[in-house]
Amino acid sequence: RRIGEEEGQDWLLLSAIAYSESRFQEDLVSRRGAIGLMQIMPIVGKQFNVAKEDIADTETNIRLAGKLLSKIESTLKLAPSTSHSDRLSIILACYNGGIGHVSDARRLARSNGEDYNSWSVVSHYLQQKANPEIYESEVVRYGKFTGSKQTEAYVREVMKRYEMYRRIAQGV
Repeated sequence: RRIGEEEGQDWLLLSAIAYSESRFQEDLVSRRGAIGLMQIMPIVGKQFNVAKEDIADTETNIRLAGKLLSKIESTLKLAPSTSHSDRLSIILACYNGGIGHVSDARRLARSNGEDYNSWSVVSHYLQQKANPEIYESEVVRYGKFTGSKQTEAYVREVMKRYEMYRRIAQGV
C-alpha cells in the first residue's frame, strides 16, 4: 500500500498484478529471467538504474512495477476520454506483452480508422500481429506477435482480480 501511494499506483492493482505474476512468491525467477513478486525483467531494472541483483528485493521489485506502469501510461498518451477499464487493460497488456507490440496494434487500429484507445480494438489487432500480411506492414515496427491469447488472458485475470480486491476493500 505504501509503495503504491509513493509511486502513484493503486495498491490493489499492484496486488492483483503480483498475484497474477507470481502468486505472491517473492523469490520466483521465471524461465525467461523475470524476477520476484512482480516478475520484473532485468532490462526494466536497467531502465530505472537498478542493478539485476537488487531487483529481487521485494520493495524494489514492487517499486519498479509502479514506475513501469507509470512509464507505460505516459508513453502511450491515451486520450483523456479513454475509459478507466480500457486504460488499465491497455497498460496491463503492455506490462505483459510489451509496449512495442501494443503500440503496433494501436497504430494498426489508427491506420484503419478504428479507436486505438479501445482495448477490444487493440486486442483484435494484437491477434492480427501473428499474420504475415499484418506484421510485415509498414505500420508495424516490432514484428510478429504470437502471444495475444496469453496477453488477453492476463488482462482478463488481472482486471477480474483487481475488481474483486476493490469490492473487498470497499466492504461490498
